[in-house]
Amino acid sequence: MWIKNKKINLLEKAINKLNNMLQEGNYLELTYLLGNKKEIMIRNLIAGIFRGIGIGIGVTLITAILIILLQKIVTLNIPIIGEYIADIVDIVERSR
Repeated sequence: MWIKNKKINLLEKAINKLNNMLQEGNYLELTYLLGNKKEIMIRNLIAGIFRGIGIGIGVTLITAILIILLQKIVTLNIPIIGEYIADIVDIVERSR
């Protein structure tokens, strides 16, 4: 009886260890996704749309900040740098 209980305890420990390894590695979620191609496509489509929107907003904000900074540098009337920056700002404003 004692040997049987010992074997059961060892088996329970091994099962718990395997369960923990599967949970840590997210293997259950991975196998679920591999089985459902339609869900993978929908998730990737939505992720791609939001990445594109994020990139667009980020580039717009950074460009706006750079233009504002360049305009402020132009107002400082630095001889050589001011002319180049003024040309850049004019090109950007013409392209709007």
